[in-house]
Amino acid sequence: MRNLLSTIMMSVAMLVFVMSPVHAEEPYKAGDHYHVLAEAVATSNPAKIEVAEVFWYGCSHCYTFEPVLNKWKQGLSEDVEFVRVPAIWHPTMRLHAKAYFTAKAMKSLDQLHEAIFEEMNPKKAKLKTEEEIADLFEANGIDRARFTKVFNSAGINMAVDLAAKKQERYDIKGTPEMVVNGKYRISGRDNGGNAGMLKVASYLIERERSLMGQ
Repeated sequence: MRNLLSTIMMSVAMLVFVMSPVHAEEPYKAGDHYHVLAEAVATSNPAKIEVAEVFWYGCSHCYTFEPVLNKWKQGLSEDVEFVRVPAIWHPTMRLHAKAYFTAKAMKSLDQLHEAIFEEMNPKKAKLKTEEEIADLFEANGIDRARFTKVFNSAGINMAVDLAAKKQERYDIKGTPEMVVNGKYRISGRDNGGNAGMLKVASYLIERERSLMGQ
């Protein structure tokens, strides 16, 4: 009986050892579920864990991702900072990026972010010109002359240039994609869809939190 109890206790101890966080198998793996960037990209606030969504207003997957993403964002802790980075890989997308930063600069992003998505997806508008974007802003209560001034300002052009550089360093393959703390790029294509991408993002946030000793 004593030998039996000893064997059972040793078995339990081994099970605890194997299941401990140090030895437990990682649920998500680099190269399969996320990609480690060759060089880390500086974040806006090193004291927080940054989560960036790279998106395009004309992307239908980004449009359907919005409500799911917004719900997920509500559960983020105070040590996490969520940012958006508009994708830019042709001149029309640069216009859309300018629209995003213009709405943000005019403190109208909450209203116009959704309006631009709606215009380019259910309504199938292309928004290929500044005039078309100005019409949309004006229809949403923004003074047209003020829009034109902000849209063509040096500050907006600098913000767009920075977004383009970040996108290049993120090695973005499509939209939407997410980057956690300037280190890890995540795609829904690698994770069975956008819901899977969010699960990996949550995992990487916890990983970064542990590394930062928070």
